[in-house]
Amino acid sequence: MSLSLSRRCLGITPSATLSIDARAKALRAAGQRVIGFAAGEPDFPTPAYICDAAREALAQGMTRYTPAAGMLSLREAICAKLLRDNGLTYTPEEIIVSNGAKQALFHAFSALLDPGDEVLLPTPCWVSYPEMIRMAGGVPVFVPTREADGFLPDPGALEAMVTLRTKAIVVNSPNNPTGCVYPRPLLEALADLAVRRGLFLVSDEIYERLIYDGQTHVSIASLSEEARAQTIVVNGLSKTFAMTGWRVGYAAAPRPVIRAMTSFQSHASSAPNSIAQYASAVALQNGETHIRAMRDAFDARRRLMVRRIGEIDGLSCTTPQGAFYVMLNCQSLIGRTLGGRTITDTVALCEMLLEHGGIALVPGESFEAPGFCRLSYAVSEADIESGMDTLQAFVGRLRPALERAV
Repeated sequence: MSLSLSRRCLGITPSATLSIDARAKALRAAGQRVIGFAAGEPDFPTPAYICDAAREALAQGMTRYTPAAGMLSLREAICAKLLRDNGLTYTPEEIIVSNGAKQALFHAFSALLDPGDEVLLPTPCWVSYPEMIRMAGGVPVFVPTREADGFLPDPGALEAMVTLRTKAIVVNSPNNPTGCVYPRPLLEALADLAVRRGLFLVSDEIYERLIYDGQTHVSIASLSEEARAQTIVVNGLSKTFAMTGWRVGYAAAPRPVIRAMTSFQSHASSAPNSIAQYASAVALQNGETHIRAMRDAFDARRRLMVRRIGEIDGLSCTTPQGAFYVMLNCQSLIGRTLGGRTITDTVALCEMLLEHGGIALVPGESFEAPGFCRLSYAVSEADIESGMDTLQAFVGRLRPALERAV
């Protein structure tokens, strides 16, 4: 037998967002100024009361393994949060705590999918959804949305893609990468589709507290008992509490689903870090002042970035209503040149922007959205101003596509 790696792992594409962020950090370490619009993490510090809770956990010697599904006190705090914020009633036995929402999502797909099962995935979509579905043996079925529709999925288009192998629909609101927030009537239509066709709903709600313009987050599981019975709600503390490195996420679902996910997790990784779990339980009981302040800061940055993009000839964007991302429409730049190099797609555009402008964006191809780039406004207003100045100057240096033949 040859010493070869598995086809499954060789077929996995590395996370574009993490790869670009790592390259930007390497350039900074080498002394180059780089403004990073790529990473999906708040630039705020973790609130002091959460860090104090971690120190308390250490002082109390809470350094042992916890149950595979997570500490009971944290699962109880999650149940209280879901009831308070989302109108959802769960018991601790219907909760699993994982190493971040990403692991909870992967374990959800692993619990649901047999080889060849299909998952309907509205696009643009987060870079990890397709790979996690494939890693779990499933098949992602992309269902495109339109910028003209605010990137909101069409329930009719989704239903048209349902086959005998369809097992689940991914719901991501507020959305990464588009920043759109699904209105209640759309969620009701998706819930109706899932109930009628016997499909699971995997609802990623990690950005639920980062919404603007009077929008309201609605968890699709709260719409009916039937919807709740077919939904896996995934959330975490990374975005809302600026705890990306703490790696605590969770899922809420009917008990049979959570049992399956817990069995999987018990062999894959066991429970998350005990100290982070203790601090997370404390985090969920407080933090409103921090959340409001962070959301207000993101709102101001959002409006600044959208305004500055609107001032650059050839670029545009829709105004996002959630998360901390802007989808930049840069289709007019495809085919233009700089220094003899042609912008063939947004991958080439992002490479040139990093090389010539020192700004890091994520190409839309990574999100199944060619012609677009994702920018994160989880950076200071000063960096947004500087980055937009650089982007504007870069676009001004580009030669039209027709000039290549001169």
